[in-house]
Amino acid sequence: MHELRPFYSQCLATTSSVSATTASVVATTSSTSTTTSASATSSPLRGLNLLAKAKGRYFGSAIDAIWSITDAPYLALAGNSSEFGMQTPGNAMKWDTIEPTQNVFSYTHGDDTVTWAKGNGQTIRGHNFLWYNQVPSWVTAGNFANATLIAIIQNHIANEAGHYKGELYCWDVINEPFNDDGTWRADVWYNTIGPAFVPIALIAARAADPTVKLYINDYNIESIGAKSTAHYTLAQSLLAAGVPLNGIGCQGHLIVGELPTTASVVANYARFAALGLEWAITELDIRMTLPETTALLTQQATDYATIVSACVESSACVGITTWDTSDDYSWIPGVFAGQGDALLFDSNKQPKPAYYSTANVLAAATVSGTYSGA
Repeated sequence: MHELRPFYSQCLATTSSVSATTASVVATTSSTSTTTSASATSSPLRGLNLLAKAKGRYFGSAIDAIWSITDAPYLALAGNSSEFGMQTPGNAMKWDTIEPTQNVFSYTHGDDTVTWAKGNGQTIRGHNFLWYNQVPSWVTAGNFANATLIAIIQNHIANEAGHYKGELYCWDVINEPFNDDGTWRADVWYNTIGPAFVPIALIAARAADPTVKLYINDYNIESIGAKSTAHYTLAQSLLAAGVPLNGIGCQGHLIVGELPTTASVVANYARFAALGLEWAITELDIRMTLPETTALLTQQATDYATIVSACVESSACVGITTWDTSDDYSWIPGVFAGQGDALLFDSNKQPKPAYYSTANVLAAATVSGTYSGA
């Protein structure tokens, strides 16, 4: 049985609205978009990654514990590079897995994931270096002085980024540094070092791998608000100081019927693009209260189209990753009781209405991105 870990963050509800462009694309969705997911099998797969690549973007998925999964249909779907050209290891590259004991590094699971993805012709997003969660107790309870913790960060990143040098598209160097009100999150990094932990980590990552893209990743930053503005201000200051930063990752853990408008998301992307940064949707899922109904599936299809439309309307948006592949592997039911069915494929690995609305938006895109990888 695959492992579910209750450590991922989630998005809070926002205001529901759908642009006219999105609505028109959803209206042309395959007839399966008004049926249950079980009947969505009547239409063939359309190749989400192939559609994205045709317009300068990727479409990807997250995967976890690949070394222990024996579910052949899942492996075939997750490893299908026509559908998913980018893979994000859910846990295999986090600090508690890589360096559970000080200066003892274990790359077995990370390497398994990289080898599997590359064997399928897929690229990898590294995830992540500094987060407030999944940090081993030797770090969080070490009571290290400022200079000592800085050296620990630099050593960890030098080792891990060096180990995967040249193997990855990007790294989520910093994960979820802000609270929803835009204030700094109190964690071992900020409490000990202050805001300087961010440039310290980015500089260390660049020193270890001169070509990998460096990201800051967070949730609840789809549209303009206190949290996304905190990220914008941080990005401005980092770039002005010459600190290496290539992109912003918007996680996209959302709720059916409770999304920002496409226009508000595009406006947010635009201000980061004006700084010369790329943007990616990094952990997309749109959950519903169970049991699923035809109405919920139809709304979910509309919501996926809304978010994907925001990406394809911006040349700065290089790709979209869903947070796993099929509903039976989603983290949602293990964290949100009574909720789930958040992904594009159901528990039988069959495409849902949202799959086809997503494919329609990707196919109809007129603005190209800048991604040129797998």
